[in-house]
Amino acid sequence: MGDVVSSHLDENRREMITARTGDVMREFGDVYERQYAVALFNSVRFEIEGGGGTHSQLLHRKDPLAGRLIFSGSLFQYLEENRKWRNRFITVPNSYTINLYDSKTAHERGLHPKMTINCAGYKALTSLEEYMELINASLPGIKAKASSSPFIRCATQFPLILWHPYARHHYFCVMTAKEQQKWHAVLQDCVRHSNNGLSEDCDVQTPAFTDAVRLHRQAKGHYGTWDMMCGTPPQILANLVMETLHPELKNAIGPRLKGKLQQRQRNWMLISDAAFKQVLSQTTNQYGALAEACEAQRVPLDARLRTDMDQIITSKEHVSSKIRALVLPKAEQLLKNSIQPYISSILEALMEPTSRGFSEVRDVFFRELVEINKNLLNGGGKEKLGEHLDRLSMLAFHPVKMHSCYEKVEQLNLEGLQQRFDVSSPSVFVGRAQILMNEQMDNAVYTFEQLLHQSLDAQGEDDMCKTIQGCQDRVLKKYDYDSSTVRKKFFREALLQITIPYMLKQLSPSCSPELPRFKELIFEDFSRFLLVENMFEEVVLQSVTKDIMMAVKEAAVQRKHNLYRDSIVLTNSDPNLHLLEDSLPVDWAAKFGGDEPEGAVRGGDGDLGRRRRQVVSMIQLDGVPLPFESCLEVPGVELIPEEDGEASESTEGDQEQHEQELSPKSPDSVNEIRDLINPVVEMMVPVADENQNVTDESEPTAILLEDGVEEEVAHVNTVVEDPARKSPEDKTTSHGEDEGNQSNVIPENDVEKENQHDVTNGTEVTHDDAPRKSPHLKTSPQLLLQQLLGNKTQEAVQEHKEEATVENSSQEIETAVQEGDSKRIDEVAESDSESSPEPQPSTDSSPHDDSGFQSPANEGLEEAEPQPVSNGLNSEDKIIDPADVEVVLT
Repeated sequence: MGDVVSSHLDENRREMITARTGDVMREFGDVYERQYAVALFNSVRFEIEGGGGTHSQLLHRKDPLAGRLIFSGSLFQYLEENRKWRNRFITVPNSYTINLYDSKTAHERGLHPKMTINCAGYKALTSLEEYMELINASLPGIKAKASSSPFIRCATQFPLILWHPYARHHYFCVMTAKEQQKWHAVLQDCVRHSNNGLSEDCDVQTPAFTDAVRLHRQAKGHYGTWDMMCGTPPQILANLVMETLHPELKNAIGPRLKGKLQQRQRNWMLISDAAFKQVLSQTTNQYGALAEACEAQRVPLDARLRTDMDQIITSKEHVSSKIRALVLPKAEQLLKNSIQPYISSILEALMEPTSRGFSEVRDVFFRELVEINKNLLNGGGKEKLGEHLDRLSMLAFHPVKMHSCYEKVEQLNLEGLQQRFDVSSPSVFVGRAQILMNEQMDNAVYTFEQLLHQSLDAQGEDDMCKTIQGCQDRVLKKYDYDSSTVRKKFFREALLQITIPYMLKQLSPSCSPELPRFKELIFEDFSRFLLVENMFEEVVLQSVTKDIMMAVKEAAVQRKHNLYRDSIVLTNSDPNLHLLEDSLPVDWAAKFGGDEPEGAVRGGDGDLGRRRRQVVSMIQLDGVPLPFESCLEVPGVELIPEEDGEASESTEGDQEQHEQELSPKSPDSVNEIRDLINPVVEMMVPVADENQNVTDESEPTAILLEDGVEEEVAHVNTVVEDPARKSPEDKTTSHGEDEGNQSNVIPENDVEKENQHDVTNGTEVTHDDAPRKSPHLKTSPQLLLQQLLGNKTQEAVQEHKEEATVENSSQEIETAVQEGDSKRIDEVAESDSESSPEPQPSTDSSPHDDSGFQSPANEGLEEAEPQPVSNGLNSEDKIIDPADVEVVLT
């Protein structure tokens, strides 16, 4: 992998990438410094003059996810380094990054994660077909067939893929469709919140940054929305560099890639990821320095603005009037011919799915409150009520419960309008609408909590259902009003985002050459705060705003959209409510005496000894006896060397073969993974040439592993091995179904017939020269010997009695033979049979032979007496000591 990247990204090409990134950052830096002064002017002016607008009826929670963990669980990850699947424990903290650990224990101990994924710019996929469509389009100069197979083979039928146009792709898989659905919702939520990386609380930096990016792209001829305007500022700048650099690298490196199609796809992804990491590292450092330089100038600029604010505003209005006289006639003509006929259709396409999504938010919130009331009416108790209310407080951040709301907006379709108005895709508007839905749900939940807490303190806890119902009605009315206000604002902003870039693209060729002459009308002291480019865009914005406002106002009259009219304004409907906005969050579990929430997970990264409440509960499948943390643990992970190359080369070779036996292999390893639930351990015991006896224990046994975990072994097969004869005919295995040990002596003349049937009446035939590879769990020999030695003392007395009985019987028979007394022989045999213990009745109700064929070697198996394992057919019987058992892992 390293050779591929280093050969195509040599020193010269890396220097070219560094130089290209530096050029883009210098151009962006100049624009950002000018826009920073303009944004500061707008912020100070808004602070002095104040802004109109409606006030929210619902309360807003400042830090809703404090001390919370979104989700945690285990799944399989595909490692590019060795092309194998490994089990990983994943946590999603409140920052919506994905942290991967070797195990849950590593997370609880506070160790650093193996990998951290920032999901900004990614897409969460659930099918290899969808992934192949994206990967085939990314490979330069190659048009792959639709049926071409991917360069990875998924270990299960339920993949999860994170795809990025520039960065490394990440591959995961789970065991069931239910897990896939939950993990997909979690990954989509991570992508959604990571894309929303620009904080609206930064009233200067965020507007300056967004305007600088937009103006920089417009200077390159890119108008319209941009899908990669996502993540933190350094990530957005890296995407800005890669927007032009990536195609150049494709054309330069693509034709030089060697190998099959799948190999070329994989190599190109690694090369693109290496280039993106280099660019991201450079943009992070340079943007940090740029932001610090601008912040250092903020104090003197702010002082100058507050001193000369009136003169600056007067100068701006004078210059804007001159620009308006030039631009407005052309803008009105363009608006009449190319914008107004399409406003209603654009608005309709936006309003239908968005209104359904916000309506679903209301329904989900209502259903949760109904469930709480049902629990109270059914006598659930206060502790149960505390658990329900605690889960309700995180309803907005539960990706599975909010999925029905989000998928309504995903139906937004602007087909037919995208090409006309240069809209790359509706994903920009879908993501924004989903973030607004999330905020409104959390505001409604937080307001309900504060109202309920206030009502309980004032009225007591006598009639809880009535109190909850009253708070619910108040919150739903406030939600309807705020939902209408938020949606109308969203529709106006979306229409402006669609129409303004189109108008600027049409008007710039004729208006931009005339703008420099207006700079002479601006005083030099005010030139940093008044830019003719910004005033030109403001004139275009004002020309279309009137029509957009009118269209949204007319749409509010239609009842199907459930919007309030602009004439309906709720002011001071609940004057005392906003006094509760700064109150501390209510701990419902502690208030009603409940225990620690079930989803609490011990946190790492400085949270040792504490437990963080988890928003999404763990997955528990029915019928699985062991704790099922989303996926089964891959056996032998602790034996796998780390991917950082610390292990020696000689050790890697031996462990590579061991990993191939233990790790799940696709696609035939699904049954192997599932068989780990009921592991089987096989033992091979050496005996003499003439006799092979087999003992099989089918009773479940618990074995203590080295790490302290108690493992339940469902089957322990003891395979008797002949140390002298190595022919396949001499190796047999007998399967016993009783609690006691049942053995069967196979005559020598029946061995050949026995080998013709591998499984007859529950008997398996094992060949030494062609050992059978068991897909079941392999336990270490030392642990098995410890388990067997533990029972040695308990079985010693019984074994000595049986040995003494056999020896006495043999001596009496030999004496009788020598004396020729046949009657004595019969008496001795009869007394020997009477002294033998009765075999235990079989507890297995299933028949021993499904095929109806009874092997001669197994005749009388039910009536056979348990015999000790002997060395042969001679009278020299010997009991095998469990300490001499040889365990062979096949």
